[in-house]
Amino acid sequence: MIRVHGLSKHFGELVVLKEINTVINKGEIISIIGPSGTGKSTFLRCLNLLETPTGGDIFIDDISLFDKHTNVPKIRQKMGMVFQSFNLYTHLSVLENLTIGPIKLLGKKKEEANKKAIELLRLVGLAEKVYSFPDELSGGQKQRVAIARCMAMEPEILLFDEPTSALDPTMVSEVLAVIRRLAREGITMVIVTHEMEFAFNISSRVFYMDEGLIYEEGTPQQIFENPKREKTRTFIHRIRSATKHITSKAYDLYAIQGEMELFCEKHMLSRKVSDDVALIIEEILEVQADYHDIELSLFYHEKSGNIEFTCESAGEPVNLLEEGTLEDDIGLKILKSRCKSHDYRYEDGKNIIELTVKV
Repeated sequence: MIRVHGLSKHFGELVVLKEINTVINKGEIISIIGPSGTGKSTFLRCLNLLETPTGGDIFIDDISLFDKHTNVPKIRQKMGMVFQSFNLYTHLSVLENLTIGPIKLLGKKKEEANKKAIELLRLVGLAEKVYSFPDELSGGQKQRVAIARCMAMEPEILLFDEPTSALDPTMVSEVLAVIRRLAREGITMVIVTHEMEFAFNISSRVFYMDEGLIYEEGTPQQIFENPKREKTRTFIHRIRSATKHITSKAYDLYAIQGEMELFCEKHMLSRKVSDDVALIIEEILEVQADYHDIELSLFYHEKSGNIEFTCESAGEPVNLLEEGTLEDDIGLKILKSRCKSHDYRYEDGKNIIELTVKV
């Protein structure tokens, strides 16, 4: 359905996309992941010519967007795009936001457009908001209206540019639920997202973008569980972990706990888990004898739901988890009470403590 050949995009001397080649088949759901600044959104915007490529070609149903005989506006009507910032008309009601395009661009009668709009609002769970204005809606509701507005134009392809990035964590799930429902309709989708569990569950293929190109692509199982290339492995590891390095006893406990708390919020972990992690950090650091090289890491395994905490500290071997090692074992008991498993080993000159936090 979409064929990209040699696609490149430059902003002055800045090369954002480099010779991208790919094919997206009808009915596929492609999730695009990767670090910020690697061209994910630019690639999406090039597909429907919101950005004009510097080089290469894009074919929609074997029709080149850059052939002088191509009716580009007609081809672009096949593609709907949902932005991270909603882009609703604030002076129009929800109903009017959904009907203005079909009436003006598709030539539909008002009654027909209204009927279709109400059907779509039911689909996204917002039928009761038909006469509301965007300012009266929550962020999640605005994004669901934006999705319904795209569907009102009867697109064959939906492009999503980080549709949940501007939302509070509590609103993310309602938008993702709508996208999951649309996926069951068989519509072709290309989704730039930072929601990794969502990408794993919904995608037929995943593109990992880096260095301005599709650095690696494959099934969700391959990309998330067995990536072949080093940068993909590094990215997948990093998005599910938070690490803090300590080189002095004058560490800032509250800053460290704050960073780990943000990590827990990002992955929508419970307040209890966040509080337990903060307590574990405090107790682990309190009993250290050598502070010149300590690394604290928090890992979240989306598939299993496990949360693991690791402390690596340089120095002589000492098992801080063993009762009787410390003068006061109260901290150790508090630590263990927050964990469902714990382990200690000495490896390459480092004491390694691994804890699995109770969920």
